[in-house]
Amino acid sequence: MSFQRRLINVFLISSLLTGVSAAMAKDTAKHPAAHVGVGAQYDTTHVYVAPEDVEKFVASFLATFGGQSTKQVVATVTPTPSSTTSQLLQTPVGTVSLFGFKTPIPYPFGAERTGYLVTDMDEAIKQARAAGADVVVATFPDPIGRDAVIQWPGGINMQLYWHTTKPSYAAFETVPENRVYVSPERADALARAFVRFSHGKIVSDESKAAGVEIGRPNDTYRRIRIESAFGKMTVLVTDGHLPYPYGREMTGYEVANLKDTLAKATGAGAKVLVEPFTSDRRQSAMVQFPGGYVAEIHAAAK
Repeated sequence: MSFQRRLINVFLISSLLTGVSAAMAKDTAKHPAAHVGVGAQYDTTHVYVAPEDVEKFVASFLATFGGQSTKQVVATVTPTPSSTTSQLLQTPVGTVSLFGFKTPIPYPFGAERTGYLVTDMDEAIKQARAAGADVVVATFPDPIGRDAVIQWPGGINMQLYWHTTKPSYAAFETVPENRVYVSPERADALARAFVRFSHGKIVSDESKAAGVEIGRPNDTYRRIRIESAFGKMTVLVTDGHLPYPYGREMTGYEVANLKDTLAKATGAGAKVLVEPFTSDRRQSAMVQFPGGYVAEIHAAAK
């Protein structure tokens, strides 16, 4: 075959591959990965307390935010043998999956912050991996569906779940925020990965947020806010030099009146760990409920 003929063949093959690639890109644009998120009202904060603190926590949390609890059951919710009380606390401002383990808690359970309902578990795992997540607990059955635990850049663990019978929960009055603390080295990787997985968007990225928000009023820090079908996520980018209880809270709850909510909380056995302060157009405080659960609570600043 002459050099000229070989050159023509190479050109034709290259053109064909370019055309196929363009067609694939166009097809992908027409058929993007399906959204696996269902809605913010199906996101739950995972709260682990000692069995003897379960009832006290339930009473205090519901007295503070309103709502109700599902019937308590005793079940195995891990892929290896264990036993825990389990119930769902549903309030107008956020939902808690409450566990009171009667046995030692199998690793790595207890480190996952949240549970996110997905439409299709296999597709969700596929998309999470493609976005950069690690699957730290492979998919396993539970009494009412399937679960898995994934880890995002920065070491952020999250549980994904799917129910055999599709649940139907009322929308929140205000959407809570998943509060995530990461290092400067992993913040961008986390934000990119989660936005890709959730089909969400970064609504703000403040490089010099007021340090009072992390207990360091003389400093600044970076704060990223993300919104998606899974609700809200606030990424707090710090050097880890955090006074207690910052970094211990997992969820921020938005209420109509912070003063009234704190009064309900303390009247129901909770402790105010950080008194109210104003920053970023909100009034915020930190509260610890019976059993040790720490929460950020905020309201729009007047």
